Amino acid sequence: MSDKDIEQEIQAKGLTAPRVTTDDLKANIAHTEIVKHVSVTGQVLRWAVLTTQNGFAVTGKPSCSVSSANDNSEIGEKIAIENAESELWPLMGYLLKQRLHDDRSDVWENEDDCRKALEGK
Repeated sequence: MSDKDIEQEIQAKGLTAPRVTTDDLKANIAHTEIVKHVSVTGQVLRWAVLTTQNGFAVTGKPSCSVSSANDNSEIGEKIAIENAESELWPLMGYLLKQRLHDDRSDVWENEDDCRKALEGK
């Protein structure tokens, strides 16, 4: 199931809680760099290095053509980018969860505030 299909299903079910969308993921990518390596046996590997808006770089598993005769840069780059984006999703999910946590009104600044809340004061 593609990301687009998943988003359509989420919307069709009326789910509205905060979530990371494909648009969010794409908007967070400031720069994409492709690194190509040809092994001594002729395999062609490509990694995508995604640099996010805050400067953090993420890579995924490389695309790999077993034979250079089958290598296609367009396909290899697409696979490498998709693999790197797959690594970025959980990081953005963590960031969203942290932001939601930080925005909670029931998070106490210190132990005294926690005790007072538990005691109903």
